[in-house]
Amino acid sequence: MATHRLTAQQGRRIALRAQLLDARRPVDLVHLVEDLTFLSVDPTSAVAPAVDLVAWSRLGNEYWQGAVDDAISDRMLFQLRGTVRSMVDLPLYLEQMARWPQNETMRQWLADNAEFEREVLALVEADGPVLAKDVPDTARVPYTWGAEGWSSRRSVAEMLEALNMQGKLAMVGRQGRQRLWDLAERVYPQVDAVPLEEAVQERVARRLAAEGISRKRVQGRSGDGCWWVDMPGEIVEIEGVDGEWRADPELLERVDDEFEPRTALLSPFDAMAADRPRLLDLFGYEYTLEMYKPKGKRRWGYFALPILHGERFVGKLDAKADRKAGVLNVFAVHEDLPFDGATMDAVHAEVELLASWLGLSRIDYAREA
Repeated sequence: MATHRLTAQQGRRIALRAQLLDARRPVDLVHLVEDLTFLSVDPTSAVAPAVDLVAWSRLGNEYWQGAVDDAISDRMLFQLRGTVRSMVDLPLYLEQMARWPQNETMRQWLADNAEFEREVLALVEADGPVLAKDVPDTARVPYTWGAEGWSSRRSVAEMLEALNMQGKLAMVGRQGRQRLWDLAERVYPQVDAVPLEEAVQERVARRLAAEGISRKRVQGRSGDGCWWVDMPGEIVEIEGVDGEWRADPELLERVDDEFEPRTALLSPFDAMAADRPRLLDLFGYEYTLEMYKPKGKRRWGYFALPILHGERFVGKLDAKADRKAGVLNVFAVHEDLPFDGATMDAVHAEVELLASWLGLSRIDYAREA
């Protein structure tokens, strides 16, 4: 197989096109999820929940907050632990669900709590959809984590997650920030599972299409942990970047097409920003989510948003939404690359769009964090 040699700019363009971060926006939410393969779920909402912020970064202010939950309720999307995916992809995950978990600790916990599982399923069958607070905690062995036996989650929450991973329960919507659960057989369409090996190959190929360009070997992920995956695609070398890469063939063919850039603010949980080494390799952009660091050790802020301008990541936006006061507090706009007037105007315009989308009436700059 021939090796394609790309400039750094060409590599960046492939990645941005794949992640739908050029000027041509996706047509709707469901097609967006199909193209990206998933949206990350995280409840942190210093600005907005991850699923909403990732979708807004692509769809703009035509996207309304909560549309992902609406699409889940309408059976167009489904949630599988920390991801939201298109319902048309469900066959690619059914056999994985049937085999889950492979982790021996979780297998033992579920075996010890078989009666608890039966009680949860019976309750959901009779009364569903239900919230976690509606489910009595009758676990014989409480769910614990860590050497000290410390538990960061209640046994009910972990059981609901486990039954979701096994394809026995499905999320059907929310009441406030709480998830509603029902029997998967009442939610998921009746479709045949794609055999696991074939499903994994298809998922890896779709991951490459969603990333555009990737290292030759990457970590695969599931509810049981991580393993190494060999990526398909065309062999590429990138000027100034070490190692062998793989590129999606269709995007590689378009590498010299005219590129229409734009400015975007991304969630820290955005797939474009999640692979920090790749972000550094392709864009020369250093990023760390600092919400878990003590305040005095943060460089960019609790929930700083990566700033994309054109074909480069140029800074971080340290901001927080004060919904009660109707204010978007902007504590700092960190410039990794010095902003010229046009860049500053474009970033400020995007901040204004963000505040408008959040329904906040004003923006306060440079307040005390």
